[in-house]
Parts: sequence; C-alpha cells; structure tokens
Amino acid sequence: MEKRKISFSPPDITDLEIEEVVKTLKSGWITTGPRVKQFEKEIAAYCGTKRAVALNSATACLEAVLRFLGVGEDDEVITSAYTYTASASPVCHVGAKLVLVDVEKNSYEMDYAAFEDAITEKTKVVIPVDLGGVLCDYEKIFEIVERKKRLFHPSNRVQEAIGRVIVVADSAHALGAKRQIKGRWKRSGSIADFTSFSFHAVKNLTTAEGGALIWNPINGIDDDWIYQQFMLLSLHGQSKDALAKVNPGEWEYDILSPGYKWNMTDIMAAIGLKQLKRYPDILEKREKIIKRYDAAFRPFGVQVLEHYTEKDLSTGHLYLMRIPGMGERERNQLIYQLAEQGIASNVHYKPLPMMTAYKNLGFDILDYPNAYRQYENEITLPLHTCLNERDVEYIILKVTEILKECEQVRYAV
Repeated sequence: MEKRKISFSPPDITDLEIEEVVKTLKSGWITTGPRVKQFEKEIAAYCGTKRAVALNSATACLEAVLRFLGVGEDDEVITSAYTYTASASPVCHVGAKLVLVDVEKNSYEMDYAAFEDAITEKTKVVIPVDLGGVLCDYEKIFEIVERKKRLFHPSNRVQEAIGRVIVVADSAHALGAKRQIKGRWKRSGSIADFTSFSFHAVKNLTTAEGGALIWNPINGIDDDWIYQQFMLLSLHGQSKDALAKVNPGEWEYDILSPGYKWNMTDIMAAIGLKQLKRYPDILEKREKIIKRYDAAFRPFGVQVLEHYTEKDLSTGHLYLMRIPGMGERERNQLIYQLAEQGIASNVHYKPLPMMTAYKNLGFDILDYPNAYRQYENEITLPLHTCLNERDVEYIILKVTEILKECEQVRYAV
C-alpha cells in the first residue's frame, strides 16, 4: 500500500462550522454574547442538567469550581497520578495541597482503595479523570465519600450543603459518555457534583479552545445563583456582562470581586453549536474505528482500553494500546517506526510524578508503580473523524507489520 501521511488528531471542521463563524463575524458580536448563551443551553440539555457555563478552557472550569467552593490554603484535593497536568494544576493555582494517588493495576482509573486511604480531615475535593472517554466508577467514588463524610469539615455554606468530599469530574475526554448506575444509563455531566469538559482542538467536539462546566443541584443553593458566581469569576467580577450592558441606559456596572478572564467568545461557541449537531455521527464513526482496531490488534495479545461494555459507553476519544513485554525504549522505537511510515502516534500519559513541576512538589514515580507500568508500554494510535477507510486500513497494516517484528510480542492465538 502506498505510503500515507496521517495526523494524530486534527480538528474535524466542515462548511457548517465555517458558515456559522462567518455569520458570527458579520453579526458584529464576536465576544461573549448570544451564541455563548445558546451553546450553554444546548450543552446543559445534552447532559440532562439545568445549567452549564461555557469558559475558555476545561482548566479554567476546574479552577472556577475550586474557587467557587472556597478551596484554598490548608485544604487537600485528590486526583490521579495518571493524567495530564490540567487535572492537577488548578489545585496548585488556588493554593491547596495536591494529593496524587496511583492507578489500580492494569487500569487507567485511580486505585479506589488508595483514594479512600488518602482522605483526611483536610480533604475537600476529589477529581476523578475519565481517561480516553471512559467514565470512572462513580458509584464506588460516591460510596467512599459518603463512608468518609465524618471526616469532612465544611468551611462555607456550599460545602456545608454538600456535606462530604465534593466530586469534581475531569471529563475533558468524555462529553456524551454513559455508564450504568443502579440499572440506569447516566450521561457524563449528570453524575458527579461538578463536571468539566474540554473543547480543545483535539477533542471530539471542538470550539478551537474552550470548555464547559456542568453541575447537579445542591440542596438549598439556587442554580441561578451558582451560575452568576461563575459569571463573576470568569469576567473580572463584573456585575454585568457585555450582553446585558447593550440595553439602553444600562452601561453602568460594578466590580464585585477581583475576578479572572475565562469567558468563551461567540466565535468559539459558533463552532461548538454546529459541532454539537454533528456529534452523534462523530461518536458513531469513532466507535466503528475502535472496533476495527480491536479486531485487528487483540490477537497479538495487546491490552486495549475497553470502550464499550455492558456498563460503559465511551466517547471513543483515545485509542490506548499497551504492548506486553515492551519498556519505554522499545515503545518509543515503535513510535519512531510508525512516524517513518507517515503515522503520527502519541502516549497518554506520562504520569505527573515524572514531570519536573511535580517532582519539585515532592512527588516520586517510585511511589506510583502501577502508573509507571501503564505508561512504559502504552502507545496511542490516531483516532479521529478525519480518517477515511484507506487511512484506517493503512494504520492497521503498518501497526500489524511492526507488531509481527517485535520479539517481545507473543501471539495470543
């Protein structure tokens, strides 16, 4: 087969998105305005919740939640060691103590027993990571935080209303993912207390940059008040946004707090609105590619992330594949071999304790052996809706050829 050039994860943009962006540019309203508000409504409806906040990144969403909850100095926040820095850096931004836990053996999900052991009287939040589009075991997470609620000491009325460690899902990869909970299918956004999504260029649904924050109702706390707090945080603490100030005579505003600049623009929302209409087809195409990959690679004994099971329906965001017998050096060589064949691949993720910033915080990868074992032989293949039939065939052919050459691989058939 003729050599092809296959990108790892290009954005899937059609004329629908381009036309909507052009309309937005011609409308005279390009920053936060009517399209952002409409995008928020449609994201909330899609997730089955009442309200959503659209911001300029998922990282901003996570920091906004922590600041809204009043998390800061002397507090602790727990997350997985096996994730991207955006799951952890907001904890550092607000001045809280970051607590990393290892993943379970042969899993990308945090070790739930280790999570339970890590909860102290200072723990305010846990950030589970829905890696690759597969939801975490939220039933287990909620059982744990309920079991440990005697240790929880609220420091404001929102924390008091929740009354236990607060579950803030990093669902950057998982917009639309579903999991069976107590016999019912529930969609990401309607499970955790708060859920953060990413719309970065490489995500299933993109707004170029961007994110959305969803939450479940909190007893005694008005949803509209919560929404307004996020608006204040995201736009300098200003009492009115630009859309409200356009009304005749309504120029005057106040600054209620020294807030941040996290707002989404209408240009970004214009892309998102059309992407959301195409989203069912996007998820369906990703599922078809994953099933073809699985059928081709599983006979080699490789370990793949399980996207579709009796209890899980993934968004198929990443195709993570572990090759038994390989170490870092051999895995990296495989990546180079694929690159020579025109196929861009990646690794998800290098655990945080291996990164300089987190080493400087005192973390050591030796304390996270399961995370290291997941990482050392993991390779992520291209999985996106710009792939055509011949691209998928080419990837399968070249990966199969390389696997056959690997002395470490033992056939499972």
